[in-house]
Amino acid sequence: MEILKARRFLPEKSSVSLLLMVIFSVYGKLEALEMNVGKVPFLEAVNGSDVLLPCVYASCIGIRKLYFKWEFNDNGTMVKVLDSVIPKDHAEPVNMHICRDRVEYMGSAKTNNVSIMILNVTFEDAGQYTCFGKNPKEMDKNHSAIFTLSVVDELRVVDNTLTKIIMSCVGGCIALLVIFMLIKNLTLFVLAKLEEKNKECLVTSSGIDNTENGLSGSKVTPKPTPKKV
Repeated sequence: MEILKARRFLPEKSSVSLLLMVIFSVYGKLEALEMNVGKVPFLEAVNGSDVLLPCVYASCIGIRKLYFKWEFNDNGTMVKVLDSVIPKDHAEPVNMHICRDRVEYMGSAKTNNVSIMILNVTFEDAGQYTCFGKNPKEMDKNHSAIFTLSVVDELRVVDNTLTKIIMSCVGGCIALLVIFMLIKNLTLFVLAKLEEKNKECLVTSSGIDNTENGLSGSKVTPKPTPKKV
């Protein structure tokens, strides 16, 4: 009997475990921290300009002692640029360490923004930057997003010749279509007027013929009766 009870208990225990795994997996997806560097995770900047590297975070369950940092990929070696800790939601970072020259923190606790700015960028600043975050509320899971910075002497002038040609062709086709419609409408109007005029001429000529031929319905001037001598 004890063996049978144990056998009956095992399936129930396994099903409960499976259910708990599903619940925790779904909950884990809902609570996941997200680091976001924007819809366009790259930028081309002119040498000597100031560049903003964007990054914002989001979490469904909030944060507690969120650790975040920026790193630079220097030929395969991850070099720390800046790191800090945000104690709780809508709190300013504490114990911030800026590990690189010409870098300023541009974040805001109100908007969950942890962006940085690089002043007077050089060609050595070009490469991949990683915005990293770890939230203890999520069992210290790591989350990151990569932003790529390119540095050039001057911004490339985009050749719009093909675009201009296409736009000119499209504009020309539209203009021809408009002219065609105008000519068509004018032609139909003239034909309608000519047809109306022809109908009037036919009616008039028909009336004249009936009068000359003395048909019924026509008016005939009676001849005067000769006087007797």
